Amino acid sequence: MKEVILSKDQKAAVSTLKSLEEPTRASTGNARADYTAMFTQPMKLFPYLFGLVFLLLWQFRGIHTLFSLERYQLPIPSDIITAMRENGDILLIYSLYTGVEIIGGFLIGSLLGWLAAIAASFRPQAGAGAISIMASLNAVPIVALAPIMNNWLGDGVASRMGIVSVMTMATMAVSTYKGLRSIEPSYLELMSSYAASARQLFLKLRLPKALPLIFSALKINMSTSIIGAIVGEFFIASRGLGYLLSDQIRLANMPLAWACIVIAAILGIVLYTIIQLLEKRFIPWSISNRNENEYLT
Repeated sequence: MKEVILSKDQKAAVSTLKSLEEPTRASTGNARADYTAMFTQPMKLFPYLFGLVFLLLWQFRGIHTLFSLERYQLPIPSDIITAMRENGDILLIYSLYTGVEIIGGFLIGSLLGWLAAIAASFRPQAGAGAISIMASLNAVPIVALAPIMNNWLGDGVASRMGIVSVMTMATMAVSTYKGLRSIEPSYLELMSSYAASARQLFLKLRLPKALPLIFSALKINMSTSIIGAIVGEFFIASRGLGYLLSDQIRLANMPLAWACIVIAAILGIVLYTIIQLLEKRFIPWSISNRNENEYLT
């Protein structure tokens, strides 16, 4: 290409144009960021405002009027808080009891599912069938699983941990196996060109690629664990939030029954948030952990 020779005045004009262009680009970027923040910040407050409006409607019986409910059918929030304050000691003990069942079953079930998926990934011909059979455990209803576990493990903490383990194992196994086996062929070819061993292939490629799906399974399992532990206490138990909830419903003491529901919900939010924080700590590069503003600006 022929080089264009500019005069001294022409070079000065080009330099001036460039100096004007840079601030213009910077100001355009800042304006776009300000425009995005103007819309995203109020949207972040929307869930809190919605929750506040919902609580006010509930407290002043707007929901009762809307669904034709009486106060004994749906206690208002102030009644539930009063029940929690009057029964604080027993609610604390039963919450810890149910928390042990939730966390213990969650860890055991998730670990067993994770190990099963790893073993299956090394022998995919037989492993895929084994994972399919394990996935069928999710079809077992908890009303059938609870009496079986009570019969096998007694009426203590172990039976509810057994229920939760069975309910969480399949989800972890299926998600982890999918993550370990869903590797792009070009990555495998690259690792093969470096003569990577099966152990290196697993640690350097398969496991990191599977981590987003593993954390997704952990978040699903946490919600499932709370359901499994509380519903498991409905059948044969002498303590725990599920036991107290079913007992108080039978006695028509709905404020205390709803107090159990509220505590279970708070417990679920706290444990779910812990897993989210761990996910951001260990896989900050995952798409789900990136700031949404990155895609809006």
